[in-house]
Amino acid sequence: MRPQNKSRSEFDLLKCENIRIDIPFDPDVSISKIRALDMTCIALIGCGNGILQVINQSIPCKAGDVFVVPAHIPHGFFCSDDGESLSIKTVVFDAKELLEGEASVAGEQNFCHGVFRDSAVTAYAMLNSSALESFLHSYSMIESELNEQKNDWIYAVRSHLSLLLISLGRYVNNTIKNTNIIQPKEWRIVSLAIRTISERFSESELTLKSIARSLYVSESQLCQLFCRVSGESFSSYIRSVRLGHSCYLLQTTDLPIEGIVDKCGLKDVPSFYKNFKERYGITPNQYRQSFANSQNLQSVDINEALHSICECIKNGNAKQIREHIEGALRSNVAPASILDAMIRGMNVVGEKFRNNELYVPEVLVAARAMNVGVSMLKPFLKSSGASFIGRACIGTVQGDLHDIGKNLVKLMLEGKGIEVIDLGTDVSPEEFITTAINESCDIICCSALLTTTMESVRAVVECANKANIRDQIKIMIGGAPISQEFCN
Repeated sequence: MRPQNKSRSEFDLLKCENIRIDIPFDPDVSISKIRALDMTCIALIGCGNGILQVINQSIPCKAGDVFVVPAHIPHGFFCSDDGESLSIKTVVFDAKELLEGEASVAGEQNFCHGVFRDSAVTAYAMLNSSALESFLHSYSMIESELNEQKNDWIYAVRSHLSLLLISLGRYVNNTIKNTNIIQPKEWRIVSLAIRTISERFSESELTLKSIARSLYVSESQLCQLFCRVSGESFSSYIRSVRLGHSCYLLQTTDLPIEGIVDKCGLKDVPSFYKNFKERYGITPNQYRQSFANSQNLQSVDINEALHSICECIKNGNAKQIREHIEGALRSNVAPASILDAMIRGMNVVGEKFRNNELYVPEVLVAARAMNVGVSMLKPFLKSSGASFIGRACIGTVQGDLHDIGKNLVKLMLEGKGIEVIDLGTDVSPEEFITTAINESCDIICCSALLTTTMESVRAVVECANKANIRDQIKIMIGGAPISQEFCN
C-alpha cells in the first residue's frame, strides 16, 4: 500500500507495465494479501489462463479478456493450476486527474467514459481481433508518450486514454449482460468501505462508526456485510492495511517508529510493536534491518551474476553462459538486464576486433556464446513484455551459399537488441521483400561473397522500389567484394 501523495507529478498519474504472473490461485486468499492500487487499472490478458480475485469474488480470465478495476478495490491476478504463467499488459492511471470531469468513485454511475455502469464495480470486456488491435495501438501510443514525454505529452495521453476507454465501454455494454460481475448494493457498500480505508487509513479517528455513518448504514450492518462479503472482519482488515503501510515506510524511509505510528493511524507505539510482532514474527526494527540486509545481498548477487554473464561473452564461453543465465533466471534477475549484460560483453568484443586485438575466429567464438544466450532468453523476453528495438531480415543473396559472415552479422545485430529473421542462403529478391513486408522489418540485410552474385544485391533494391517500400526500410549490404562505391 503506497502512501497518499497530494502533490504527485504528471509522471505519477500514469504508468504502463507488462507483467508476468506465476503465483497459483489460492481460493482461501485473504483480501489483506491482494493489492489495492490507488489508481484505476486496465488489464489486458495477453496469454495464459487464470483467475482475477476482486475482494472475495473469483473471476476466470483468459487471453483477450480486458478488466478495468477502479482505484482502491483490492484485486489480484493468479495463474491457473496447470502452471502456465499469465502475461498481462496494464495501464494504471489517476482517473480524477487524467479524465477531466469524470467521476472515479465506485458506486457512482457511468464514469470512466461509461466503462462502469449501474452497479458494476469491475468492468469486463472480451475483445475481437479488430478491437484487440485497436487496444494494442492505443496502449502503444500511451506507452510511447509516457516514455518520450515530448511537449504536451500529458494531453496526448488523455486523448489516447479517452479513446481506449470509450472503445472498451462499447464492448462492456455489449457483454456485461452475459457476465455475473454486476454486484448487488451490499457488495458495493463493502467496496466503498474498503476504498475509504485505503484513502484515509492514516487518520486515527477513522473507525467502523465513522465509515458506517458516511455510508448511511448501521455499525452492526456494516460489520456483518464486511465479514460476509470480504471473508475478513472489519477490525482485522483496517489493522492489516495500517500494518502493511508501516512495512512500506520501514522499507523506504528513515522515519522513527513514532512517526510511522502517526502516519499509519495506529493507536500508540506499544500496541504497534505488539500487533506487528504477532503478524510478522519480528519487531519493526528487526524488519527494517532484515530488509536492508536482503536488499544489499540481492544487489551484490545480481551484480555478480551480470558481471559473470558479460565475462562469458567476452571469453566466448558458451557452456558457462548457459549455467550463469539459468542461475540468474532462478534468482529472478530480469531477462532484459541479462540481455544488457550480454550486449555489454559483445560491445567489448566488437571494439577489440576494430582495434585488431581480436580476430575473426575469436569473434565467432564470442558470437556463438551470444547466440546461446539469446536463444535461452527469447521466450523469457517475450513473456515479460520486453521488446526488441527493431526487426531485420538477413540472408545470402540468390546464387551464393556462403553464410559465415551472414551468421556473424546476425549475432551482432541480435546483440544490439534487434530481432533478426534469418532467411539462410540462396535467397531470391522476392523472398527478401515479401519477408520484410509480412514481418514488418525495419532493415533488409543482404550478404554477397562472390563477384558473380553482386548483381543479385541490385535486384533486391530494385524489387524494393517496385514494391514501394524503399522509403520505409533500410537496406544493408556486405561481403568480401562489396565496396562503398558499389553500395552507392
